[in-house]
Amino acid sequence: MRAPILLTALALPAAAADLPVRSVTLSNAGLMQIERAGDLAPEASIGFRAPVEDVDDVLKSLLLRDPGGRVEDVRLAAQDLQAEAFRGLPLKPEDFGSRATLMAALRGQAVEAGGASGRLMDAEDTEAGLRVTLLTDGGLRLLLLREGEEVRLADAALAAQIARAAEALAASRSADMRGITIRLSGATAPREVGLTYVAAAPLWKPSWRLVLPDGAGEARLQGWAVVENRSGTDWNRVRLSLVSGNPSAFAQPLYAPIRVARPLLPVRAAERVEVAADTGARPALPEMSPDMRASVSRRLPAAAMARMAAPEPPPAEAAQAVAEASPGRVAFTLQTPVSIRGGETANLPFLEERLPAERIWWVQDVNVRHPLNAVRLTNATAHVLPDGLAAVYGATGAEAGAWLGDAELRAVALGEQRIIAYARDRNVQMTAAQDGSERPVGVAMTPGVAHFTVRKRQEVALAIDPRGARGRLVLDLPRRGEAKPIFAVTAEGDFGLRTEALLDGSATTLRFAWEQTVRQEVPLWDRGLGDPVLLRWREIDLDQDWRRMPGGGTGLETLEFLAMQLPAEAPGRAMLQGTIAALAEARRLLEAARAAIRTDTLAEAQLTRARAAVEDRTGAAKEDARKRLNEASQTAERAGTAADAAWEAWQRAVQAVLAQTG
Repeated sequence: MRAPILLTALALPAAAADLPVRSVTLSNAGLMQIERAGDLAPEASIGFRAPVEDVDDVLKSLLLRDPGGRVEDVRLAAQDLQAEAFRGLPLKPEDFGSRATLMAALRGQAVEAGGASGRLMDAEDTEAGLRVTLLTDGGLRLLLLREGEEVRLADAALAAQIARAAEALAASRSADMRGITIRLSGATAPREVGLTYVAAAPLWKPSWRLVLPDGAGEARLQGWAVVENRSGTDWNRVRLSLVSGNPSAFAQPLYAPIRVARPLLPVRAAERVEVAADTGARPALPEMSPDMRASVSRRLPAAAMARMAAPEPPPAEAAQAVAEASPGRVAFTLQTPVSIRGGETANLPFLEERLPAERIWWVQDVNVRHPLNAVRLTNATAHVLPDGLAAVYGATGAEAGAWLGDAELRAVALGEQRIIAYARDRNVQMTAAQDGSERPVGVAMTPGVAHFTVRKRQEVALAIDPRGARGRLVLDLPRRGEAKPIFAVTAEGDFGLRTEALLDGSATTLRFAWEQTVRQEVPLWDRGLGDPVLLRWREIDLDQDWRRMPGGGTGLETLEFLAMQLPAEAPGRAMLQGTIAALAEARRLLEAARAAIRTDTLAEAQLTRARAAVEDRTGAAKEDARKRLNEASQTAERAGTAADAAWEAWQRAVQAVLAQTG
């Protein structure tokens, strides 16, 4: 038996026209542009459905074209439709399970039923009909409602709320979709109206079929696009465009309610007084052992592929799309309308081109054993070729119709070249060796420092055995800081430095070198000592500091080693030889001064002992001690004079060194 009707005061919206999808533009930025258009009556509104996840984008980008009307507003149900519809009602969604549960949820409400008015107390389904108990002014009244009889709520506003809740309950059964209504006004005659919006979409995925020539010639390039319709609407004979570009795109939560958080100001109360209870004294910590203290502080192998035969005769021509290029963007528009049902995936041909091509060997790392099989393509079309994966096939000879491998094709601008590799040539072998050298080519002198100009050279030698095969080898070599290549560079890019060589079938060795000129300083002494001419030997520890002084240390040997490598015509070579000679003399005199100073040190020590002997002795022994003290004093005086003379001689040699370098 049907449930009695619960009357409401609900104003139903006017019917909305669902404009069909006329065109779809898919972008490689993960977006789609939907265009709907159709004839619209003067007072009609526009209605369509969109997935919930697209509503933010629709609200952000909706654009209406109406030659005769104006937009009043865009309406759709709240995101939390069901929760909002039941807010404040005495009902829950489960109360709509049966008429008895609905009536039970409305207990206490004022109603009219069976010609009587009162408050609904109870309702029960029976075989005879719905038995309703009302509380009237005269007491309880039992009513049996039969088919078609009504229970009318006295509160019209509550009735309208319940009706909206029922509508929301029905709509929530398809919670992943939302109906959107655009209300228009001002039109006086039928006209064609269109709307456009942009929403997220699966990427359209290009893939390529590349048929290679034997050697140099023309390669045949076919473009296919995998397209997925996830718009929630069927596309029936739409104009489909595939766009490759790099637009700026943002997402913003316009549909979801956003509540701004506010700081919570607490109600002030008296501060709590917290007291830690006294738990009594505890034993002292034990001393930690040393050990305890230390402990605390402490490429898938490629699967074998069977030879894949391409269809014979050669592949059929692919459907050609119309390419329209604009700055930073190219759109391929299919010439034939496309139909793709919602949730369906299609693979559509959109390009057929013939491009200049040359088959080459490609080396990206000289340390590998075999080079890559590759092809160099030139984009001779009038537009950019987008990124995609290419399945490479052969065209002639033993390769005719054979799958040769897969390759990644990155975006190619007009007139640009790209090298794509599809296999590794195991018939060609390579061995690489690297070496480096440094050689001084000039020298300049400043006081205390020799400034060498050093030429650094780095070299890579690549031995290649093509085993009779002929062709072009392209190598990508890394940049080496500021070192300049001394080989022909055909291109520079993210790959580094590109160079090329022609192989004639015989084994050969290719050499690639980089050179860099640097400055190298060789100090003749430690500048931290100050001016060596002003040094006093009695004020320094010569045994410790002699290596820091002119003639000491390894500066002389370093200069001699570098001088042997200097070319005879190198600038500054004669001055360097003079400096080496002067520095060698300074070393000889420094060694002599060190010897004299050591003698003086021994003499001073003997003099000190002699003085102590005089103090310790008496009588005849004291007289002998005085004689020895006199002899020790004379010896110390002669040693000191000799040390002074040797030190002055060394300082004169230092001045000669300064004269050479100044």
